[in-house]
Amino acid sequence: MNNQPSHKCNFCHSPLHHLVTDLGVQPLCEDKIRVEDLTKMEPHFPLQVYVCEKCFLVQAPAVVSPEIIYRDYAYYSSYSDTWVQHAKQYVDYVSERFEISPNHLVAEVASNDGYLLQFFKEKGIPVLGIDPSTEIAEYAEKEKGIRTEVKFFGYETAKYLVETYGKANLIIGNNVLAHVPDINDFLKGMKYFLAEGGLITMEFPHLERLIEENQFDTIYHEHFSYFSFTTVKEIFKSYGLCLFDVQQLKTHGGSIRIHACHRGDTSKPISQAVHDLLKHEHELGMDTLAYYDHFNNKVKETKRKILEFLIKVKRENKQVVGYGAPGKGNTLLNYCGVRTDFLDYTVDINPHKQGNFLPGTHIPIHHPDKIKETKPDYVFILPWNLKDEIINYNKYIYEWGGKFVVPIPELMILNNHQE
Repeated sequence: MNNQPSHKCNFCHSPLHHLVTDLGVQPLCEDKIRVEDLTKMEPHFPLQVYVCEKCFLVQAPAVVSPEIIYRDYAYYSSYSDTWVQHAKQYVDYVSERFEISPNHLVAEVASNDGYLLQFFKEKGIPVLGIDPSTEIAEYAEKEKGIRTEVKFFGYETAKYLVETYGKANLIIGNNVLAHVPDINDFLKGMKYFLAEGGLITMEFPHLERLIEENQFDTIYHEHFSYFSFTTVKEIFKSYGLCLFDVQQLKTHGGSIRIHACHRGDTSKPISQAVHDLLKHEHELGMDTLAYYDHFNNKVKETKRKILEFLIKVKRENKQVVGYGAPGKGNTLLNYCGVRTDFLDYTVDINPHKQGNFLPGTHIPIHHPDKIKETKPDYVFILPWNLKDEIINYNKYIYEWGGKFVVPIPELMILNNHQE
């Protein structure tokens, strides 16, 4: 409990008193650290999470501006086959269920490298991407032909988009809602940008999974908010938007996909799934402060278990390397104090990350072929939400007796008999 709050709720502006967890001071998790940066000062910022006592929005107060966070953003969605397949399945689903046609405009907020909109384009449906990263937007346009506006989304951007392209019949936002520092401005923009009879779908990690499965590494400075369905429903309601359906997904360790429309749109009745999830969250106590009180102790215990494992195997002269260079991995490594004394290097399939170093820990990032060269004893999977895909592509490590390590929700060591 923090009795000296200096922050206010991102949604309802109530003072934030109730601390959920404190992950110390951390660098920006997607910063690109080059060789020439290794001797320079690296900014670190507090990473604390609170729950609002009034609306129960779980949030990390903004301590650094989005312009700084996204100045050199290196995350390309297309490098995950699992995620691209998920996007394709979504496009087929939403196109069929809601009869999305070439007469409609589909817009995606935080469209990244065009990984999703490419599948609407294949169907001849007009698309528009909105993304604040110049580098990624250029890639989407040049490589995939996705017209993309390089902007942060909010009310002013929505007015510009409506003037330029008209209103959108389908607005998509996958893993963007958590990244929004001013959620009120964002929702005001969504309301304005949505055509009458239109649809909004958004996906984001479900707060229940973060708390229940100890997914503390999904907390980082890019993520300003962490949502229960109960709270997000009230946020949308305050801007005249009705959540009429919700689906539970396996992506990112357990996500939900919300479906929203203008309030009063009788063509979209409220599904039973909405009532069921609201009831489930209420029974868990997610609308009470007590629900969040034990999370911090679970986080600390996970840190102890990870360090106990690493200390043990390094004293046995075993080599441990990482797989992946995701934001969540950087939160975990920096919180646990894991550097090259424990993890010799990590690898990543994304060529934009190879040859650089992880922020804070300065662990080098190599091409995945490095694993075949050094034949490590353990491969520590940092993007644990993609562990099945990663293990499937890298089963060759079993040839020399190598094992995979998965840190979340519980530290697991997997060999070829334990997958």
